[in-house]
Amino acid sequence: QVQVAESGGGSVQAGGSMRLSCTASGSIFNPDVMAWYRQAPGKQRELVATIPSLGSIVYADSVKGRFTIARDNAKNTVYLQMNSLKPEDKAVYLCTAVVCFKQYWGQGRQVTVSS
Repeated sequence: QVQVAESGGGSVQAGGSMRLSCTASGSIFNPDVMAWYRQAPGKQRELVATIPSLGSIVYADSVKGRFTIARDNAKNTVYLQMNSLKPEDKAVYLCTAVVCFKQYWGQGRQVTVSS
């Protein structure tokens, strides 16, 4: 069984920065893919950024140049550094890990950006 747990989040003013962290634990060696999604009220869940163990990082167009995803394989941890935050970035941010073709989700962390 794989557990995914996020930390970080909270409230920040527009233009500010915030970092989210996410750790996958359990009987795993190294998740094939780790990613961040977000879901705003009344909207569909959308991909923010994904970082595979092998391959290229992918960002949503809406966050390119402002957000950075990174992972520490030794800790099975992925980070999302969010800079120049905008009110439209307000959402619940969810971390996911893909292990042996199965996808596991964290509970999510609220990020609120005030104008």
